[in-house]
Amino acid sequence: MSSPERDPSAAPAADLLAPLVSVRGLGVTHDGEAAPTPASVTFDIAAGEVVLLLGPSGSGKSTLTLALNGLIPHAVPAEVTGTVEVDGLDTAATTVAELSTRVAMVFQDPDAQLVTGTLLDEVAFGPENLRMPVTEVLERAESALRRVGLWDRRAENPDRLSGGGRQRLAIACALAMGSPLLVLDEPTANLDPRGIEEVYAALGELVASGDRAILLVEHNLDAAVGFVDRVVVLDHDGRVAADGTVDEVLRGRAADLHAMGVWLPVSTIAALRLRRAGYALDPLPLTPDELRIGLEAEPAHAVTPAAAAPRAVAAPTDGAGDAASAPLISVRGLTVRRGRVEVLHGVDLDISAGEFTAIVGANGAGKTTLIQALAGVVPPPRGTVHVAGLDVGRTDSRTLASRIGFVFQNPEHQFIAHTVFDEVAHGLRRQHLPEDEVRTRTMALLRRFGLEGRADAHPFLLSGGQKRRLSVGTALVAGAPVLVLDEPTFGQDRARADELLGLLSELNAEGTTIVVVTHDMQLVTDHAHRTVVLAEGGILAAGPTADVFGDADLIDRAGLRLPPLRRALHGLEQHPQLTAVARIADLPDGTEAT
Repeated sequence: MSSPERDPSAAPAADLLAPLVSVRGLGVTHDGEAAPTPASVTFDIAAGEVVLLLGPSGSGKSTLTLALNGLIPHAVPAEVTGTVEVDGLDTAATTVAELSTRVAMVFQDPDAQLVTGTLLDEVAFGPENLRMPVTEVLERAESALRRVGLWDRRAENPDRLSGGGRQRLAIACALAMGSPLLVLDEPTANLDPRGIEEVYAALGELVASGDRAILLVEHNLDAAVGFVDRVVVLDHDGRVAADGTVDEVLRGRAADLHAMGVWLPVSTIAALRLRRAGYALDPLPLTPDELRIGLEAEPAHAVTPAAAAPRAVAAPTDGAGDAASAPLISVRGLTVRRGRVEVLHGVDLDISAGEFTAIVGANGAGKTTLIQALAGVVPPPRGTVHVAGLDVGRTDSRTLASRIGFVFQNPEHQFIAHTVFDEVAHGLRRQHLPEDEVRTRTMALLRRFGLEGRADAHPFLLSGGQKRRLSVGTALVAGAPVLVLDEPTFGQDRARADELLGLLSELNAEGTTIVVVTHDMQLVTDHAHRTVVLAEGGILAAGPTADVFGDADLIDRAGLRLPPLRRALHGLEQHPQLTAVARIADLPDGTEAT
């Protein structure tokens, strides 16, 4: 299912009607903070509009969304300046309960809003609390669950769902409220590519009537760009840096946004690089189709892609191991059950030392369960998983932590300390290092991750992107030879994501074995030596990344999509030298010999 295309060149006219949302001079200063983020933000949202909110990590995007439904200042202590009105109600003077009839919210972490025992009860919970008639409650719940593809699982416990499934459920809960404003904070972060398309199709139908509006915080712009009308950008200080149509902001200000570290569509990032190599590409493309059309209209170029230079990668294995060198990670006959459900069955997998391996697959394929079994987070049956010679099923957690670092999908799940400093220092203190060395190494790592100024803050008061960086830092600090990450770029702005992936690549080049689970197919293509494809709890394919993504039928059977750059460049007639390029770094950028 493809998401319905909205005209991105112009937002709906507000005519003479009052805006649905009016934000005037909004500044929010959290307890213990010196500066507001966001700071003095002003914008309106009209009924029928879909507004995309962009900005670097820490600019205040999630905080702004919490001010729209009254959680700030009523539930989250903060000093608020300026005003926020939704449907004529001042959010500072209106209870959260009353605002819930005007604003439906999908949080960055779906687990934060799931409270009942079945999917149907979860979706019905909001309308029931509004004392709606039973028939209307059930009609709303059924409609919402059908929109997100979960009606057939309505009797299940939400705990049985994958991360993507819980994300769909949270969206269904918001849809069932019928509120005129829907606020979505990274709604597709845990969804596979097909699920993303289905969610945007459902949301497109929702706003088609023109009486609802959506504020969307999203990093995956490749999926969102055809859905939004307007773009509001916050800068590093939490102030409005741009506000306009998709064309005005994403095309007209693309270079500025890229320099700011804000996410752009992959095709736009590729086009900015190609422009430096002499390709005109005017207008600037936002989608793979636009990039392809723009390149076919360009005269042939003499430049060669950067891919002509050899790329040093670890030698891939075929999944069966190398008789001459035992794999660092070995999985044999791994079967894992959650309750009565068999999540993984008979998995065999080898990962060699020094590899950068990506594990991909549709929601519910078993990706997170597999890596949790590798790290002992979910204890595997004895004898099925070995890491660096250790039987994971027989090894205590402290010993495992010295061999394999694990980063959860939701960073909050691994925080244990009351300050950012102590969160990182904990792993060093467990090694009984001198306190001077602990402080030196902790501050060095915080500087590397842009968290030095937050050392004394509570981890739960960080932005989503900052929490992710902290969770990676805590896994890195112990110096384990294997690092496993579940959705490592979730919540990151582009600059921090690039920095994190650059750091992972450096660690990999130094010998650290990296394993990532991600739905970002371009990330996989750009960084992974080897890709493992899961489907229905088993391995569908494993091999060199280029080979895996060279099989379009395999990708389709797995419920995935080819990376945007490959979709744009494969089979180009006018520029055949670009057809084999899959990584953005391999595109010409004007520095190659001509």
